[in-house]
This record gives sequence, C-alpha cells and structure tokens, in this order.
Amino acid sequence: MKKIEAIIRASKFNELRKALHEVDVNYFSYWDVTTLGNKNENKSHSSEDYNDNNNQKKHLSIVVNDAFEEVTIKTILSIASTKNEGDGKIFVSEINQAYLISSGKKGEETLNYI
Repeated sequence: MKKIEAIIRASKFNELRKALHEVDVNYFSYWDVTTLGNKNENKSHSSEDYNDNNNQKKHLSIVVNDAFEEVTIKTILSIASTKNEGDGKIFVSEINQAYLISSGKKGEETLNYI
C-alpha cells in the first residue's frame, strides 16, 4: 500500500477530486493549508498585491493499493499542473499496515471502506 500526499493549488481541487473519482480513487482526506515558498516576490493579480511566499493550498492524503499508485500520481500531475512554479508537490511513502476500526480487519481490503 502507498500513501500519496499532494499539496496543490486550491483552485485545482474540485477538478482533481472529480478526476480521481473517474479513476476509482474514491476515498481520501484533505484539508486547507498555507504554504511558505522560497521566493519573496510580490506580484499583482486582479489589482491586488499578493506574496508568493504565503499561498493557500489543499493537502490531500490518499492511501491506495499498489496497483493504484501510478494512476493516482498521473492523475494528480495532469490535473494539478499549470506549468508554473507553485503548482505543488507529491510525496509517496510506504504503508506497512492498515486496520478497519469497526471490525479489526487488516490489510488492503480495508481500503474499500470508510
């Protein structure tokens, strides 16, 4: 099992959510985050100044069977990318075990339940 964490532009979240459902990645957690970048550039957007150093993003946490790792990453890359700096990052780590709290079941079958 793999844990895929993605930090993406908030503006891409709804489109990505739909795309993940289309490839049968139907359950994940997400939350709003503020990221701090390395740049200190101020830019103007729609007559408002903003700082690239402080951006609103979505953080997604997705645990999938190994067979879904590649399709999940490809989906995130294709939808979340604007080809500009600040699109976000993807982190992949190994999950050693998962348990279904309600029944005590363990293993990959737990990923089919909420």
